[in-house]
Amino acid sequence: MPEFSALENTLFIPMLGRIYASEHFRNILYDETALSLKDALPKDLADKGSQSQYTLLASASRSANMDRYIQSFLRRKPGGVIAELGCGLETTYYRNDDGHTRWYAVDLPDVLEYREALLPKPQRQACLAGDAFSGDWIRRIHSGAPDAPVLVTAGGLFYYFEEEKVVALLRMLHGFESVEVVFDGVSRIGMGRLRKKYMKQMGHADARMFFCVDSAAELARRIGGDACAVSEEPYYRHIDKTGLKPSTKLSMGASDRLRMVKMVHVRANVGVAPAKG
Repeated sequence: MPEFSALENTLFIPMLGRIYASEHFRNILYDETALSLKDALPKDLADKGSQSQYTLLASASRSANMDRYIQSFLRRKPGGVIAELGCGLETTYYRNDDGHTRWYAVDLPDVLEYREALLPKPQRQACLAGDAFSGDWIRRIHSGAPDAPVLVTAGGLFYYFEEEKVVALLRMLHGFESVEVVFDGVSRIGMGRLRKKYMKQMGHADARMFFCVDSAAELARRIGGDACAVSEEPYYRHIDKTGLKPSTKLSMGASDRLRMVKMVHVRANVGVAPAKG
């Protein structure tokens, strides 16, 4: 396995969560591809940190939420394109491929090299190596399909970067026609909790975190132009909590009540009023 930076090493966190949910809570997420890779992952991976049921299912919940947004987008825009930023070892394509949609996986070269060696070769997903914040990848996508609507997903990515860098990326993407962005964000309260507790539990206390979102509407104003917050949903609103430990349910409930973690959907204002989360 290649040597990854502290940030790149976080690519294993969601994989562990998807495997755990697939083995114990299929009502939240079932990921056949993740299960098939369990024995191919680094042998000491499960021993890193001391993940709780909550932290494992937080990762699986992100995947379940992203699946929901992707499926909704493809119903609205059947000719659309999916671009996953910081794709890491995401297996979203294998859960959601509809047989004709074009997908793009964007990440750093060494991460993509590891990804391509580990995951089955997809038929309709192309890997684009490079910096997610450079904009080269969106220009390549648009040059190949200039009229196609694009859903950009950024799962577990933005909070590792400075606010100005994230906002600059969102402004750049807003300059292209028919681009929507969905990502998971944390509030200032949520950021403090992640820094103090959950990143240590997951064995990644050395991965620094910066970007937080207290208000999706305010973020849209910062993006400028006709950007709008389509939705800002509590992270666990749609997650089936049947069979979870009381402590896990309590943590999920507290997170949603305090809006510590949320799913944010932004795009150009096309006459649709922002949905309330």
